[in-house]
Amino acid sequence: MDISRSDQAAPAAAPVVAQQPEVAGAAATSEATEAPGASGGGLRARLAPVGLVLAGGISVQFGGAVAVSVMPRAGALGIVTLRLAFAALVLLVVCRPKLRGHSRADWGTVVAFGVAMAGMNGLFYQSVARIPMGPAVTLEVLGPLALSVIASRRAVNLVWAGLALCGVFLLGGGGGFNGLDPAGVAYALGAGAMWAAYIVFSARTGRRFPQADGLALAMVVAAVLFLPLGLIESGSRLVQPGTLALGAVVAVMSSVLPYTLELLALRRLPAHTFAVLMSLEPALASIAGFLVLSQALTAAEALAIALVIAASMGAVRTQVGRGRTRTREEAKRGVGR
Repeated sequence: MDISRSDQAAPAAAPVVAQQPEVAGAAATSEATEAPGASGGGLRARLAPVGLVLAGGISVQFGGAVAVSVMPRAGALGIVTLRLAFAALVLLVVCRPKLRGHSRADWGTVVAFGVAMAGMNGLFYQSVARIPMGPAVTLEVLGPLALSVIASRRAVNLVWAGLALCGVFLLGGGGGFNGLDPAGVAYALGAGAMWAAYIVFSARTGRRFPQADGLALAMVVAAVLFLPLGLIESGSRLVQPGTLALGAVVAVMSSVLPYTLELLALRRLPAHTFAVLMSLEPALASIAGFLVLSQALTAAEALAIALVIAASMGAVRTQVGRGRTRTREEAKRGVGR
């Protein structure tokens, strides 16, 4: 769960963008550029950014699977602490954000962004410590999906919401969550709520800070918030060479590498296409959980995940269609004047 897009202002389709922190702002960049080279060039040029996004998603989810395997050594809070700390260090070195010239409101926004980021990661890792990754990511995605449905205010989005609820119903074994740890389910839903907050504050941070400065500062806030929790849970285990090395691997796979790949992709990929691809995260998480952690899904769970993915994609396409309609209407009014 790991890198959401935020280079900074989130695009129209961003509410369904997926998971996790650190890339929330990158989608913002694509809103302005809207894939300059997407309409031209050969097939390879058009498919390259799609491949980058998928590679980033695979890296995120397999990084999450590695994190789960490291939890017995460092604990859920400990691995989150290491991941955020290493990611913060890398972003500080790369972005070199300016500390001066920002208002109190700017700092309040970046702190709120950091709190949302810390909450999203912490709750998600608590979830995957208790339930398989596929169901956990599926439940988490409900947060951005709900935000997208609410923001759109179109009747058709009730269809997507109903489809997602059907998926949740199946995921719970037909109305209850007897097959899944209730605490894990609650943590995943909480992570989804924080993901929605992350998207909102990512956009606000992007409007107030240049480049990825706000993202880097928010990552520092998240790391500082989690440091005491990681130390309390893991203590000296957190600084053992083996644990530090694995924490660095998780940070690279879940944050640094996906952020870089997606940032490159968003220079040539429309934001709505990016958001649709990110809707595949639950499927990628299920594959990673199966290959790395031997977490097999039942047929009902696989169908539930497919329904939530379809709902996410439908919500994205609905938002995109609404935006294009509004743009055409505004253009007509402009011509009339």
